[in-house]
Amino acid sequence: MDVAEMVNDIKRADLLQMYYYLRLTRTLEDRITALYRQGRIMGGVYTSNGMEAIAVGYASALERDDIIAPYHRDMGAFLIRGITPGEVIAQYLGKRTCPTKGKDGNVHMGDLKRGVIGFVSHLADNLPVATGAALAFKIRGESRVVVTNTGDGGTSRGDFHEALNFAAVRKLPVVFFCNNNQYAYSTPLHLQMAIRDVVERAKAYGMPGEIVDGNDMAAVYMAAQRAIRRARAGEGPTFIECKTMRMHGHSEHDSAKYVPSELLEEWKKRDPILKAEQLLTRLGYADEIVFREVGERVKKEVEAGLEFAEQSPLPKGPEALEGVFATDDEVKP
Repeated sequence: MDVAEMVNDIKRADLLQMYYYLRLTRTLEDRITALYRQGRIMGGVYTSNGMEAIAVGYASALERDDIIAPYHRDMGAFLIRGITPGEVIAQYLGKRTCPTKGKDGNVHMGDLKRGVIGFVSHLADNLPVATGAALAFKIRGESRVVVTNTGDGGTSRGDFHEALNFAAVRKLPVVFFCNNNQYAYSTPLHLQMAIRDVVERAKAYGMPGEIVDGNDMAAVYMAAQRAIRRARAGEGPTFIECKTMRMHGHSEHDSAKYVPSELLEEWKKRDPILKAEQLLTRLGYADEIVFREVGERVKKEVEAGLEFAEQSPLPKGPEALEGVFATDDEVKP
């Protein structure tokens, strides 16, 4: 069935809000990429270009007290959870006003008060952390869910196996997403695993799995809703594979020459923003005027965020010792 025929239960305002976050994510990451190429950002820049619908879709399905354990393609989820464009740019610039107070760079950030668990570079390391948080929710008897994400390459790691196995055995309220963007850095999918679909791995753990179009915000949103509802009802975890394509390199210093140009051209036609606009137009929810207005709005917000970050102070030396150990006044996740 066509997605446009299945979204009657999604309010127009919710679809427009998701579209706004798609545009905000793309505009913010494009601005960060420009800063990197200008030599104003040290270290790596990792974007979700072409994959924005996944993070926007799953984060839009969460309730306020739910939490996420994201990875570096989840900028849309950061924004939906309340981390501002200014804070994101400040993070890249190492300023005191960013979520890590200038102690770390790029998207290695989190904020438990806003339900975002910070993460490290090693992909799939965030999955056991998410599983542990879900275990805490179950022990406490709280009606809360954790959503976590990794790439296709991350599903070949041991911590992926440990997290899914434990979550399935204990029927924990966690949803596992996989951004199947077809390349683990430069390794194509067929050289990573002998199975056709990553979702087949869910069978080994006795948990349901689902494949969705990772470039369709409504499809991701509805799949996330189903899995979150199931987790909240005590029925355990779900594994969701989102088929998509990484339209930039692994990071912005990677030219991605190993990706066939014809493959990229094919996926350009499936751009998540384009698909969202086609859906909204078909439903009669928006037109070119609305799309232009949203574009102008997010551009202003990103430029305001850049100004905030540039004017923010750098951290002072002694601040490096702050926040190293947990204190009694830390907010529980």
